[in-house]
Amino acid sequence: MNAVLSWTLPPVYPITSPQVGLSLRAVVEALIAGGATLVQIRDKQAAARTLHEAVCAVMELARPRGVRVIVNDRVDVARAAAADGVHLGQDDLDPVAARAILGPTAIIGYSTHNVAQATAADRLPVDYLAIGPVFETQTKEQPDPVVGLEGVRAVRAVTTKPLVAIGGITADRIAPVRAAGADAVALISALYTGPDDIAGRMAALLALAR
Repeated sequence: MNAVLSWTLPPVYPITSPQVGLSLRAVVEALIAGGATLVQIRDKQAAARTLHEAVCAVMELARPRGVRVIVNDRVDVARAAAADGVHLGQDDLDPVAARAILGPTAIIGYSTHNVAQATAADRLPVDYLAIGPVFETQTKEQPDPVVGLEGVRAVRAVTTKPLVAIGGITADRIAPVRAAGADAVALISALYTGPDDIAGRMAALLALAR
């Protein structure tokens, strides 16, 4: 069984992108300045050592400020860097195995793409579920089928776990996605329209989600 939540899922869940043109530390620093309390580090191409060093640098920045750091996919890197948790996809390490490795207090998130996956995931030792893509997205090379707002509503109906909606969510889509039942919106492209003023965009999007 997973640990009792000692954290709150924020309404905006920022995910980093290696295409921003800034160092990972600089991106996370800007996100924190904009009000982020939880950040997911996502880099599908980085070598394990490179990613580990980058996450360690982020942890030095985030830990004193009480900001949670989640690593996408890589349970090994999350454990080695003493990150707060990991976000897993359907083809990643099984959440049961991840929980055994990371322990009862780690935050473990799990991606789902339909009601059947969400129903199965609701029984797993994970702390939150993600559903998507809600809309068309360019941040994945081979995205799953779009689920739309109806997909968010359908998944909300089969789980009581915190729910993160992801995929193609822009500023004007935050309110309807939240109204459909998402506790949080995961954002990538909406945050990084350029390397400047990431903090400002984070703050503005957070204000829309509250």
